[in-house]
Amino acid sequence: MGAGTGTGTRYLVDLVGPDRVAAVEPSEPFLEGLRSRGLGVDARIGSAEALPFPSDTFDAALAQLVLNFVAEPEAGVAEMRRVTRPGGAVAASVWDYYGEMTLLRTFWDAAAELDPGGVDAVDERRRMRFGRAGELGELWRQTGLLDVEEGEIVVSAEYGDFDDLWEPFTLGVGPAGSYAASLDPERQGALETEYRRRLAVGDGAFRLDARAWFAVGRA
Repeated sequence: MGAGTGTGTRYLVDLVGPDRVAAVEPSEPFLEGLRSRGLGVDARIGSAEALPFPSDTFDAALAQLVLNFVAEPEAGVAEMRRVTRPGGAVAASVWDYYGEMTLLRTFWDAAAELDPGGVDAVDERRRMRFGRAGELGELWRQTGLLDVEEGEIVVSAEYGDFDDLWEPFTLGVGPAGSYAASLDPERQGALETEYRRRLAVGDGAFRLDARAWFAVGRA
């Protein structure tokens, strides 16, 4: 669920084939973006709290980096459990907003330096749930999932230069992007400068690491 424009869906298709993948996304523009990729999956509009599938349909259900955006995450996990066959896997991951998510942590540190009172309501570290170790696992157990395992996943992203990293923020991608895009040119430029200074990256390519927490259990 929360398939977005299909980046993660493509990896699932590569892994198991399009006939074994279904995707749910609440945003019609995002869903159209996913469909335009031509992946051949069953892609449907729908919310996490009311997945548009019968019970016991899938061998596994996945919410990748999206559960913290769901209005009623408990209901969303219950729905994932409902549509998964008994014994199937229900899994999710969420960025470690409070620690090793360098890209976002450094962005919000820079924003708070320049706008101390203006970022509290939008800073993902303050308002996102499940960004700490153990929180997803606890939700999984509360929802009745069995044999719960939890841990961390560390990934890296390569950028050709700083502009490669910065451009999506100016387009309003994600909460951080929405904040950056809302600033006037002068304030946005100041944020860009402070962000780059804190990342300490030069003019060439660089890599950023990030950690996500995960939980997986059996329906």
